[in-house]
Amino acid sequence: MTRYAYLVAFVTILNKEVTRFMRIWLQTILPPAITMTLYFVIFGHLIGPRIGEMGGFRYIQYIAPGLIMMSVITSAYANVVSSFFGAKFQKHIEEMLVAPIPNWVILSGYVCGGVARGVIVGIVVTLVALFFTDLHMHSFWITAAVVLLTSILFSLGGLINGIFARSFDDITIIPTFVLTPLTYLGGVFYSIDLLPEFWQRVSLANPILYMVNAFRYGILGVSDIDAGAALLVLAVISAALYGVCLTLLNRGVGVRT
Repeated sequence: MTRYAYLVAFVTILNKEVTRFMRIWLQTILPPAITMTLYFVIFGHLIGPRIGEMGGFRYIQYIAPGLIMMSVITSAYANVVSSFFGAKFQKHIEEMLVAPIPNWVILSGYVCGGVARGVIVGIVVTLVALFFTDLHMHSFWITAAVVLLTSILFSLGGLINGIFARSFDDITIIPTFVLTPLTYLGGVFYSIDLLPEFWQRVSLANPILYMVNAFRYGILGVSDIDAGAALLVLAVISAALYGVCLTLLNRGVGVRT
């Protein structure tokens, strides 16, 4: 096939993904905005004044970047895992597998769909945050790079979950027992400088810590971790997951019987 044919296949998959989550925006776009509003009200306005400043900022300002990243992470992951498993469950994944298009095109289409949802939800939640606090862009390029790499990373993670999932229950296990704990322990609500030295070192094994802190640096200019190092970690993990996903698709794991 020609490059043009590959492009048509990619755009078709991406268009399907975007249309799918935009058609049900009341389930995909609105809930994160409502959830983050509750976080801002409870943690920002009710608890925040009692905590005081953190990192030189009001508490609600300090947690705002982390809350935005929470919505990006969950949205990108949920979009791909639900869509890919739905394709397996409804058997139309077979149509793509028998089509003369390489697996990297299929992979790219699904990942970009997850990125699109993650970015859109991130923008919506950011607009919500502006109703509660002032956010000033410290570095646009770092902010954009973190959002893009985070969306890619968790879209790939969602695809891996979708490949191995055998039932709808399987696509909720990772978000419930892995993503949620890692997110809450990823520096969203606190600085790791508050932790004992041992737990600071343990926290460095949490990839979400790098996402939250790099994004916080892009917005506020403060971070517990060097922003450049955080971006490097995200890029390496994303590249590794891309290789894993492509290998799984090439071997037909979970999609061929």
